[in-house]
Amino acid sequence: MKKPPSKHPAASPVVAVRNIPPLSRLILFVRAGGRCEFDGCNKFLLEHHVTLTEGNFAQIAHIVAFQPDGPRGNGAHRPENINEITNLMLLCTECHKLIDDNPGKFTVRTLQEYKERHERHIQYVTGLSPELKTHLLVFTANIGEQAVYIPFGQMLEAVSPRYPMSRTGTIIDLTQLHIDSTASLSAARETIERKIRHLYETGGEAETIKHLSVFGLGPIPLLIYLGTLLSNKIATDFFQRHRDAENWTWKDSNEDVKYQFKSIRSGTDLQNVAVILSLSGSITSRDLPNEIDDSYHLYELTLDGKSPDPTFLRTKRDLENFRVTYQSGLSAIMQKHGILKSLHVFPAVPAPIAILCGRELLPKVHPELLVYDFDKSKVGFNFQLKVNNHGN
Repeated sequence: MKKPPSKHPAASPVVAVRNIPPLSRLILFVRAGGRCEFDGCNKFLLEHHVTLTEGNFAQIAHIVAFQPDGPRGNGAHRPENINEITNLMLLCTECHKLIDDNPGKFTVRTLQEYKERHERHIQYVTGLSPELKTHLLVFTANIGEQAVYIPFGQMLEAVSPRYPMSRTGTIIDLTQLHIDSTASLSAARETIERKIRHLYETGGEAETIKHLSVFGLGPIPLLIYLGTLLSNKIATDFFQRHRDAENWTWKDSNEDVKYQFKSIRSGTDLQNVAVILSLSGSITSRDLPNEIDDSYHLYELTLDGKSPDPTFLRTKRDLENFRVTYQSGLSAIMQKHGILKSLHVFPAVPAPIAILCGRELLPKVHPELLVYDFDKSKVGFNFQLKVNNHGN
């Protein structure tokens, strides 16, 4: 005879299910920014990386495995709710396989740190207000035989608390162009002009953001030319590569660099004027070409109270102090010599100062600059190019 079913059956054990609640999935995707949370991956998981087809290509991984015998699943830290958001990571297929195949290397603590760091970064980026956005302008050209490169991570650190609107920005890469002739200089100038014209096009990123961050490494004459094309209608920050720290972040200092502008030789012709910029290195009259003869009035802008040094430029105030002295020097020249057609310039300066030398020229007021560059093989300066302000 069968026993009648009990009116009070024993409670069944609670079995975990893999179905993650929709709200938890949504919160995880938002916190991860739709990107792989494995440290250094950051792959965007809502489009195919080759075809760019939109879709959900993400995998939701458990830090402590769903099953106790799974990766990192049998420790004392097993959460009561295995599907709680703090135990979930958004990963690409490759990274999911990597962490589960190597649980001894990718421990619970390691993955929690990856998750926390990634989600903190996404929260910071998405919390930025529009006025903290900036457009990156990156100029690179080889200096002699020396190849140059500016790492994105160093630029990201330098512009903080601003943040780039995009990773690419405007890149003017002339490193494949061997600049050693009039023709190559002309090609370089055409490339720079085309890129800058595109930068300021109506509706472009720079116009939308209203802020520009400029990083440049290359021959000084080309940097000066670049400066003449930059608009003074958009707020612009310039950055310097610091040799000691090997980064681009401006330093903090209570000691400002001071500059002096002075006449070092009176010439016989008021219309013949040359300016020496002795900042990164010392320039003497013996370094100048023979055509800068006794008819030329010679001026010098140099450091006040210290010898020229490649590492002198450390803070944004140092750069601003140069700008003020440079403008004052140009005004003094105009006051003494009247309207000049051209001004011969012999620079030994850091990159951001070279760019400022071009950008600070006033259209229809200042003369065109005839820019020279030091040639080690000939131990002296040679004329490179003529620049003037385009009135941007």
